[in-house]
Amino acid sequence: MQIRISWPAGSITASLDASTPTAQALAKALPLASTASTWGEEVYFDTGVSVSRETDARQVVEPGTVAFWTEGDSLALPYGPTPISHDGECRLASPCNILGSLDGDAGLLATVRAGDPIRVELIED
Repeated sequence: MQIRISWPAGSITASLDASTPTAQALAKALPLASTASTWGEEVYFDTGVSVSRETDARQVVEPGTVAFWTEGDSLALPYGPTPISHDGECRLASPCNILGSLDGDAGLLATVRAGDPIRVELIED
């Protein structure tokens, strides 16, 4: 499953594992519009989707991971260190469900500003 995430200064696509319950719930909610927040080198935003934490949820992830923060009903898109990272890792606020990864350079997310409108849509095959 592929999605497109757009904001005023750009857009990026992501490939998600369609077999996860969280990805399925997110797909049903698309397209969606939200407002960006930033936390260090992470962009996150509310999705209006509420799901439980999955058994393989992780807190430390690779840059470009598409994660779902269950405590905030938000997509979390880390592209570098956050305020609680150690040694340059991508450490999320708490364990998150892992949905997939961004296609291309996750550093594009550096152009997202807090308060930017965000749109997420499913890319049809």
